[in-house]
Amino acid sequence: MKIMQLHVDYVEYEPIQPEAGIYEEAERKIHRIEEALLLLTSIEKDDDRLLAVKAMDDAAAFMEKLKIPRLVIYPYAHLSTDLAPPTHAMEIFNAMKERARTLGLNFHAAPFGWNKRLVISVKGHPLAEQLKSYTAEAAARSSEEVPQALLLEEKLESYWHVLTPGGEMIPVEKFDFSGHENLEAFAKYEMQKSRAVLEQPPHVSLMKRLEIADHEPASDPGNVRWYAKGRLIKSLLEEYVTKKVIEYGGIELETPIMYDMEHPALRKYLHKFPARQYVIPTEDKKYFLRFAACFGQFLIARDMQLSYRHLPLWLYELTRYSFRREKSGELAGLKRLRAFTMPDVHALCKDLEQAKEEMKRRLKLSLEVMEGIGFDRDYLEMAIRFTKDFYEENKDFIFELVRIFGKPVLAEMWSERYFYFVLKWEFNFVDCQRKAAALSTDQIDVENARSYGITYVNESGEEAYPIILHCSPSGAIERVIYALLEKAELVRMRGGKPMLSTWLSPTQVRIIPVRSKYIPDCIELIEEFERNRIRVDVDDRDETVDKRIRDAETEWIPYIVVYGEREKKSGILSVRIRAEDRIEFMKPEDLITRIREETKDKPFKELPLPKLLSRRPSFR
Repeated sequence: MKIMQLHVDYVEYEPIQPEAGIYEEAERKIHRIEEALLLLTSIEKDDDRLLAVKAMDDAAAFMEKLKIPRLVIYPYAHLSTDLAPPTHAMEIFNAMKERARTLGLNFHAAPFGWNKRLVISVKGHPLAEQLKSYTAEAAARSSEEVPQALLLEEKLESYWHVLTPGGEMIPVEKFDFSGHENLEAFAKYEMQKSRAVLEQPPHVSLMKRLEIADHEPASDPGNVRWYAKGRLIKSLLEEYVTKKVIEYGGIELETPIMYDMEHPALRKYLHKFPARQYVIPTEDKKYFLRFAACFGQFLIARDMQLSYRHLPLWLYELTRYSFRREKSGELAGLKRLRAFTMPDVHALCKDLEQAKEEMKRRLKLSLEVMEGIGFDRDYLEMAIRFTKDFYEENKDFIFELVRIFGKPVLAEMWSERYFYFVLKWEFNFVDCQRKAAALSTDQIDVENARSYGITYVNESGEEAYPIILHCSPSGAIERVIYALLEKAELVRMRGGKPMLSTWLSPTQVRIIPVRSKYIPDCIELIEEFERNRIRVDVDDRDETVDKRIRDAETEWIPYIVVYGEREKKSGILSVRIRAEDRIEFMKPEDLITRIREETKDKPFKELPLPKLLSRRPSFR
C-alpha cells in the first residue's frame, strides 16, 4: 500500500465518469472538504486488512498531533505499478473506511473506480507532505540509516532573494516578476520544497508514443528500458557532453559503482550528501551503490602525486549508472529516476581564487553544452545557493556569475554551512506543469579534500588541500531527454510543431515512394544520404501516401520526401521541412548540405533500425 499523505487547506474533486468495470455509485457534483488530512491511496496486490487498519491508526495519530478535524480517503492508482485487482482494492478501501468509523474519525471517502477532477491546496509546513509505504519492505527500511544531510535539508532555514545582473539583491517577495514568469514559477516551486508527483507529466506519454523509453516493470520503480530510438538519442547526448568536457580538458576515468559503507571517508561523505542510498548487504559488510562519480574520483586523486603546477586538474566520468533511492511518490518519468547517467567532472584547484576562476569557465562550458543540446537562456532559470558568510566575502564573484548568465537568478542563502559546499549553482528547466528540474550544476567543495586525504605540494614545498569543484555540464542524460520532450510539448501548446533537433532525431529524412515501383530508386537515394552521414529510411508499407505522411509527422521526422515520377525525372525532391512547416523543392545535394550544416559540430551514429519500415517492429 502506498499513500501520499497531504495536510491540505482544502481538497475539491468531481467524479467525471467510471473508468473501471467495478466502481462505487457517486454523485456527479463538486465535493469540497476544508482543513483535512488527504490520503491519496494506491492498493497493491499483497495488501491485506491489517495494513488498512495500520494506515488508519497512523492517520488518526497524525490528526491528533496536528489537530486536523477531517480525513479524506481518496483512491489514487498513480503511486504504484503493482496495483491490486479492482475487487481486492475495493475490499481494502472498505476496510479502511470501517477502521476510520471505528476510531470515530470525521472522514469522507471519494468514490472508487471513477475518473475524477482533483484540486488541492497543500499547507506549507514540513510535515504537510509525506509518502507512506505499508509493506514488509518498508518495515525493513524503517531501521535504515538516513543521511544527516537529508534530515538537515528538511530543517534548514533559507532566505530567498533574486539577484540581478545589475548587482541588486532583492527579497523574492519584493521582486517584480513581470517578463520573468518562468523565474517566478521556479521560485515558487523551490520555496515550497515539494517534489511529490500528483499527475503524469506530458513527456511520459511522449516517450512511450515516440518509442524512446518506458519504465521496466520487472525492475525497481525508477529504472528505465530504452528502445532503439531512445538508446540512439541517449548515446548521442552522452557522446556530445563527453566531447565538450574533453575539449575543456577533462581526463576521462572509469570507477566502480559499489563501495564499502564503513570506509571512513565515504561514510562521512554519505552523511554530507542529501540522497538516499541503495544498500547491498554481504556476509560481513554493507556496500552502497554510488550516487555520483565523486567516490571513485576522490579515491584516485588521493593516490596521485600532485603539485601546484598540475592544478587545476580535471577528472571526468560519465557514470552509467548512478543510483539514488528516491521516494516512489517523487518518481516521474525521466525527470526523477533511481538509476541515471550522470556526466561528472571534478576540478582540483589550489585555492579559492583559482576555484572561482575555474567555476566561471565551467559556467560558460555548461551554457555552451545546454545551447548545443537545444536550450538557450530563454528555457533556463538559474539558482545560486550559498552561505551567508561566503556571500559577504565574495559578493563580486557571485554577481559575476549572474552577469555571465545574463538575467535575474534565484538565490537561496543559508545562515550556516550544512553541506560540504559553500556555493552551488544550477540551471533549471520549467516544464509544462510549471515544475522545475535541475540540469547543469557546479559546487565549491571546501571539505572533501581533507576528508579523503587529497593533497598537493604547494609553491613552498608543503602539503596543502585543494578546493574541489563538482560539475555536471548537462545534468543527468535522462533528465535532459525529459526536458527536450517537455520543451517540444511547450512548443506544441504555443501553436508550433514539436520536434527534436535534427542531430538528435533518430530518422533525419523519411522517403515516401508514391508507388512500390519507386522503392528501388528510394533505396538508391538512401545510399547517397548515408555516404554523407545522414540517417534516412523508406516507408515502403502498403499504405496511402497521406497515411504515411501523417505517420512521419507523428514521429517528428525533420525532413519528409515524397518520391514519384516527377522526382525521378527531374532529380528535384519535394521536401517537407518540419521546423518551417513548409514544402521546398531542392536537389538531393542541397538537402544534404542543409542537414550537414545543421549537424556539423554534433556526433553521428547510424540508424539502429531496419531502413525499410515494412521490416521494422513496433516497440509500443
